[in-house]
Amino acid sequence: MTTVTEAPATRPPESASGTGDRTTTLGPAESRGRTEIAGRVLERIAGQALAEVDKAGGASRRVLGVPLGRDDLDSGPQVSAQVDGELATVRMTVSVVYPAPVREVTRKLRTHVMERIFGLTGIEVRQVDIDVAHLVPPAEHGRRVL
Repeated sequence: MTTVTEAPATRPPESASGTGDRTTTLGPAESRGRTEIAGRVLERIAGQALAEVDKAGGASRRVLGVPLGRDDLDSGPQVSAQVDGELATVRMTVSVVYPAPVREVTRKLRTHVMERIFGLTGIEVRQVDIDVAHLVPPAEHGRRVL
């Protein structure tokens, strides 16, 4: 689903000079057309926001609980988003570095995703559901184990 802002289908008048310069007669932006923002756009923004949060990363897809690939922080995120007017919901499947506090990492991620989507689109995210599919051991995160 996409968000749609409707506008009347009226054409602004020509300027008095006849040059076609309509910048002074255009009215507010919301009255000149409509903007549709697809859920896929929100999914991309949420995926990028995930990459910006420390100790959180993507998770590989799973079939019957078995990962189809390697679970690490560099895996592509699994994100889905639904837009309903000016409200949206987002669902993410992520991995978290062990032994980071999972609730704290997901709280930071949820807040960051909501702020990024609202800041870039103006759409309010009312809910971000986060599934933690995997804990990434510190050795896989780039730390050296002695």
